[in-house]
Amino acid sequence: MPAIRPEPLMHHLNVGVCNGKLNAPLPSPNGSISKSTQKLVCFSDNKKIFRNSTVPYFDTGSICLSSRATSFFSPLYKISTILASSSSDSSSQRTTGDVISSVLNIDVPTTGDKFNPLEAPRLEGNGAVKTEEPAAASHTASDLEDEKEKPRSVLDYMKQVPEFLKPDNGPPRWFCPLEAGSPPRNAPSLFFLPGLDSTGLGLILHQKNLGRMFEVRCLHIPVMDRTPFEGLLKIVEETIRVEHKNKPSKPLYIVGDSFGGMLALALAARNPNIDLVLILANPATSFERSQLQPIFPLLNLLPNSFMSSFPYALSFTMGDPIRMASAKIKNNSSPLDRAQKVSDALVELLPTLPILAQVIPKETLLWKLKILHSGALYTNSRLHAVRAQVLLLVSGKDQLLPSMEEGKRLKKLLQNCIVRIFKDSGHTLLLEAGLNLATLIKSNNLYRQSKVYDIVSDYIFPTQEEFELVCENLRKIIQTSTMEELGFTWRNKFFGLFRIYREITSPVFFSTHQNGLVQQGLSAIPREQPLLLVGNHMLMGLEISLIPIQFLRERNQLIRGIAHPYLFQPRFGEQISDTGFNDLLGLFGAVPVSGKNLFKVLSRKQSALLYPGGAREALHMKGEEYKLFWPKDPEFVRMAARHGATILPFSAVGEDDIVELIADYNDLQRNPILRSALILDVQSIRPDSDGEVSKQPFYMPILGPKIPGRLYILFGRPFHTAGREKEFLDKENAQSAYLQVKGEVEAGLQYLIEKRNFDPYRNMVPRLVYEASWGWTRQAPTFEP
Repeated sequence: MPAIRPEPLMHHLNVGVCNGKLNAPLPSPNGSISKSTQKLVCFSDNKKIFRNSTVPYFDTGSICLSSRATSFFSPLYKISTILASSSSDSSSQRTTGDVISSVLNIDVPTTGDKFNPLEAPRLEGNGAVKTEEPAAASHTASDLEDEKEKPRSVLDYMKQVPEFLKPDNGPPRWFCPLEAGSPPRNAPSLFFLPGLDSTGLGLILHQKNLGRMFEVRCLHIPVMDRTPFEGLLKIVEETIRVEHKNKPSKPLYIVGDSFGGMLALALAARNPNIDLVLILANPATSFERSQLQPIFPLLNLLPNSFMSSFPYALSFTMGDPIRMASAKIKNNSSPLDRAQKVSDALVELLPTLPILAQVIPKETLLWKLKILHSGALYTNSRLHAVRAQVLLLVSGKDQLLPSMEEGKRLKKLLQNCIVRIFKDSGHTLLLEAGLNLATLIKSNNLYRQSKVYDIVSDYIFPTQEEFELVCENLRKIIQTSTMEELGFTWRNKFFGLFRIYREITSPVFFSTHQNGLVQQGLSAIPREQPLLLVGNHMLMGLEISLIPIQFLRERNQLIRGIAHPYLFQPRFGEQISDTGFNDLLGLFGAVPVSGKNLFKVLSRKQSALLYPGGAREALHMKGEEYKLFWPKDPEFVRMAARHGATILPFSAVGEDDIVELIADYNDLQRNPILRSALILDVQSIRPDSDGEVSKQPFYMPILGPKIPGRLYILFGRPFHTAGREKEFLDKENAQSAYLQVKGEVEAGLQYLIEKRNFDPYRNMVPRLVYEASWGWTRQAPTFEP
């Protein structure tokens, strides 16, 4: 019998928690571990942090915790204590199996038994063993799918909080939420620092989506813990430093909510040489300017009986209950159905709010106010030292902190900061509807797996949920407050019109078979990858948002736009704004135009959307509608052939039915006031090119509205280049192919200009009447191709 060697199992142990329950595979009596043991959860002591590994951390005689091992309550403390005493007294040595059996009152697998983690006993928070009943035979696969896809809400938070409130006299610790799942291979780590509740459950709405991108860990601070601010900072700092040592080439992501946001900024200030990316929701650095400051000194005078109702009242200052209840409602619900579901969710939610009295009892609340005060002083004095990337999420209706003003202040003080405003949200932003943390990280180009961000290789494709959310936004009529209040610029205001653009123009798509037969829809487009879409720009790129959306809708295929670098610069996408056009660029994978980026996209067998005419076509002059301004160099043909891409020419028509060009570049040049306001100083990206394409004045034309007509987009005959790379090394062959593609685009333009005259629903009024009569479920017909 091997000697039992005690390990620091429960001394400063940070163990994973999910749903407040534990599943632990148990070793055999001699301490051996079955090969069926799952990956370890992430847990640490004050000196070490142990990452997911297939090799058990604990030596012989220790308890191996699987990825389902999730409790840090009394049973494991009892086991650890007995093992330690048994080891010190050789006359009373007991096997690990004996100890577990006596403490938990269960049968332990014998030597050689294969342990099935799915059959492990579940431990309730009080240590009682809960036997799992087998699933009923009538529990169908569809039921499981519905249960699996059920959205999380703040109600799930309220249900799980009690399990995290049971006293264990333990220190702050980390846990890995099971809902985040197994992290992708070589995924960067993400650490969540909680707000005032300190439970670590603040990411409950986002765990699943974040788990597809990160190895997620959350900090839990027990309700009776009294660790001061600098003590908490040291705990987090030790973990981050060890993780940085283990993954020196990867960034570390810190999500901080309220108090956690302040803690994250202090961490970044003390560790400027660690590559950190901070995502902060309403950080509490503005605590000294809180709207509730006059009330806080009186709390110590209030009787304990009143404190049971104070958190209930406080909850309404922390967030909007309606938006919290809406978090579990899917976007595709009808207005009537959504209203009913929100009402039902509120009925469920409101009775659970008194749970906050247990989360923040009087003594704990007074303690938290003290560390908020000391933390704000500590952090604000060190903001100048922060070098990390920062994405700051602020609420417009935060009743607890002046988050809007704080966002503007931090933007000025931090060196690398983007601010996103959620004008209708309250303090508990991460628990409300309307925010997807994983989407924000992707759309702001913050997700990377190395020190240097690569816009091509670090891109993650949008999920179905994200795509549906974008489509929903496109149907919403833009409703904003004053531009000054929201930090909007005229650029954000303009691109907000894309939300209603598709509904108004009702675009029609056509595709062409190899034999020249045209049909409505995209079914004639070949399925091979990659595709290189090449076509004309309409004025202001009116078609640019329509093509990628249609490919996703009809073919479930992502097309990565190759766009002008100016669109990716901070001065274009304002860094203090709500989510808008620039976020769509990031989410749907647009990349700055360059030969290198196009090469990287095609080499990964990803499809791309290229406009050879660029800004010269999108910002054309009067009388230049549907005129191509392409360079003479057939470089995109050679690039396509090198990767075997199929070139798909397309033609877009309809700008002259949407807007009237009142003042173009030449008109603005003649007016000094308009010239300084609307002509932008942007360096040409083609200074060595010949002809019109090299002259790309960047300006904002003055447009006049029309009663909107309809947009038409035709994809011409595909041009295959697979196996023809050597053929197109010859300049004449490449030039011939180039002119063939260009001719296909010009022919498509002429075809659509003529055929649209036969569309009975070209005008908006009859088209809207038709589509409204079908409840907006059917698009108005068009001409026969």
